[in-house]
This record gives sequence, C-alpha cells and structure tokens, in this order.
Amino acid sequence: MTKQDHILVVDDDAEIRALLLEYLQKHGYRATAVADGKGMQAALATAKPDLVVLDLMLPGEDGFSLCRALRAHSDLPVIMLTARGEETDRIVGLEMGADDYLPKPFNPRELLARIRSVLRRARSLPENLAPETVSAFRFGGWTLDAATRNLTAPDGVIVPLSGTEYKLLRIFLSHPNRILTRDQLIDLMSSRDAAAFDRAIDVQVSRLRHRLREDAREPAIIKTVRSQGYVLAAHVDIVN
Repeated sequence: MTKQDHILVVDDDAEIRALLLEYLQKHGYRATAVADGKGMQAALATAKPDLVVLDLMLPGEDGFSLCRALRAHSDLPVIMLTARGEETDRIVGLEMGADDYLPKPFNPRELLARIRSVLRRARSLPENLAPETVSAFRFGGWTLDAATRNLTAPDGVIVPLSGTEYKLLRIFLSHPNRILTRDQLIDLMSSRDAAAFDRAIDVQVSRLRHRLREDAREPAIIKTVRSQGYVLAAHVDIVN
C-alpha cells in the first residue's frame, strides 16, 4: 500500500483549517491542522509530516520565527501563507527558508499544485546529510553554527551572513566534495523565484566566497567546475 503524504496545516483561521483538511484528505493526503506555534510543535513531536503549510500571521509566535526555528534543525518543506501580499514579506519568508509562498485568499487547487511541486522537487534532490542531527559544521578552520547561524572564521571572528548566504553555504556543507549544478542549487535553495536566483547564482557564490575570504582567482573552498557547476572542496566535520 502506498504511503500517504502527511501535510501539517498551521493556521489560526478555523474555516481555512477545516477547508484544507477536507480538501487534502479528498485528494489522498493525510492531513493535520493546528492553530498556532504550540500546536505545531506538538504535532511535529508526535509525527513528522512531509510538508508544513504555515500561516504568517499567527497568535503568539509568528510564521517567520517558526520557519526560522524549524530551518535551524530541519529541511522539512514549508509553504508559507499570508493575508499580506507585500513583496517584502514574500522575500523575508523565502529568506527564512520557506520553500514557497502563497498569498490569501487562494484557490485550494493552486495550493495543492504547489504542495505536489514542492514535494516532487524535494525528493528529486541529491541525498542530503540528516539536518536534524547537525548542530554545527566545521570545515577548513571555519565553523557554521546551525542554531545561531553564526559563521566563525579560523581567527575567531564572527562573519555575518545574509539569509541567502547562510542557506547557500548550508547546502554546500551538506553536499561536500560533490559537484552541484546550477539547476540543483536552484532546487536546493527551494525558491519559487528560481529564475531570479539563476541570474544571480554566480553573484551569490561570489559573495559567499568573499565571506570565506577566498581568493577570487583561485578559491580553495568553493571551486568552479567548468561547464558543470560548483563544488565545496573541503573536508566537513559534523557536530551533533
């Protein structure tokens, strides 16, 4: 018997919760719905879902902080919902690690299509290190703390990272000594703004190299593989 994908819906609107429960179950998914961050944490502790549909505006802890906390220890796919359609919210949501972003009001059919797309994309990616077991990465004298997102240089200086830089470095560290194509990096970044990221991918890698104090002409950590992509050419130690 084929395993049902489990979708966790986090939304304080009771009507939306009821609508999505019925709709998702009708289309073959196992679904759980909760009203806030506490309910989300309880649901995650009970059974790991395959994807989270997370409302931005929640009572207590909002969707941004919940997504950020989830990303500190898990790559569980997240689709963020919001009643606000400002581009800033969309960008911040993606920077916090959301895989997709859907403004309210929305058609359940569109949400279903996005759920299928995000799940399909997540399962087509290269095998990853189990993120929930990682508290820090050590490589080439550098340390990336997964909880605080601090990058510490070999001389002890803390180097600030943007959300995009952190996510890109985390991807490289989770796939060390493996060539990642631009298409794979786009998928691993899990951004619905893939086309925009594709145009800027070389710039993002260049910025990350700058953070790592790399020689732009002969980088030692993140190397370019001509006509293929990039590779993190360093031994990575995982701190659990």
